[in-house]
Amino acid sequence: MFHPIRTAMALLAATCLCSVAFAQAAASSPSRAEVKAETRAAQKAGQLAPAGPGGTQAERMAAPPKSTKTRAERKAETVAARKAGELKPAGSAPSKAERMAAPPKATKTRAERKAETSQAVRDKQMTPAGEGPGAPTK
Repeated sequence: MFHPIRTAMALLAATCLCSVAFAQAAASSPSRAEVKAETRAAQKAGQLAPAGPGGTQAERMAAPPKSTKTRAERKAETVAARKAGELKPAGSAPSKAERMAAPPKATKTRAERKAETSQAVRDKQMTPAGEGPGAPTK
């Protein structure tokens, strides 16, 4: 049955609660102008971190730390390491020994692998294409 007084009281309570919630949200966050003013003040004071590599302007403009070794000492160490075979090759390519090594031998025959795969399909243990853990989601 329709009760107009109860309905009116419920609407009044809901309106009061919503207005209080909106007032709290508005009071807790600064306005756009306030944020812009704070940012400008921080920029003038040199407190903002620049885009790109980290560090303040003073840190980036400072001279790099001095080396404790001379250039001749560093070159001599490099030559000694090269003669001892301790230098790693430049870049991410595999070393000559890794390139010349034979690929690992298979432990199963092709027929054994095919039989295992067929059994996994029959046991419904295979993940359908596009449904694995790394598959894109919609």
